[in-house]
Amino acid sequence: MNNKILVVEDDPDIRDFIKLYLKNDGYHIIEARSGTEGIKQFHKEAPDLVLLDVLLPELDGIEVCREIRKTSITPIIFISNKAEEMDKVIGLTIGADDYVTKPFSPRELVARVRSHLRRKRYYTEVEQAPEEAMHFNNLEIDFYRHKVLIDQNEVKLSSKEFRLLAYMAKHPGRVFTVEELYERVWEESSLGDTRTVMVHISSLRKKIEEDLTNPQYILTVRGTGYRFAEKE
Repeated sequence: MNNKILVVEDDPDIRDFIKLYLKNDGYHIIEARSGTEGIKQFHKEAPDLVLLDVLLPELDGIEVCREIRKTSITPIIFISNKAEEMDKVIGLTIGADDYVTKPFSPRELVARVRSHLRRKRYYTEVEQAPEEAMHFNNLEIDFYRHKVLIDQNEVKLSSKEFRLLAYMAKHPGRVFTVEELYERVWEESSLGDTRTVMVHISSLRKKIEEDLTNPQYILTVRGTGYRFAEKE
């Protein structure tokens, strides 16, 4: 497997616990004990996925995530003992792909790591697809390079934001329910989780829409869900 996982966690017991189970599953583990060290290791090692504690010395996980998202769409899974809804929303809004609350099952953590790496491989395959880019007014979605541009300026999206946007844009005019989007993009049953999709839609709109009160790309279909606008 040989995927590299960066574990940014200041608690040595939790770090060793995570390392044990991920090594047993065949992953190469890179460790960091602070936010500052985590950023240095990220740029040095170019990991395939980041497990990121929220409460860290020097720089907290939120700031580390923001820094990583300036240059990379590498999957990020937050790990924290803070279970409040707002913490999850903040984490997802700034670009995290997932959120695991302590204490967590090692099997669950390994399953989520596998899932996000599988999706990352999917993105790599999509980049080789014949359809390389889509242009809509001032929006460009570059499927080959996995980039989104507004007026030729790159917009940094998380991997989940990009997949959500790309999936909807490839089906312009089609109405999707929130549950359907979750199951297509997250590749698992929604189990009534509508909040996650709504948070990502809100984040996408803030990044690509000029007027949030009158969006031109991602449109709400009242009582049903969302659709991507058709070209005029």
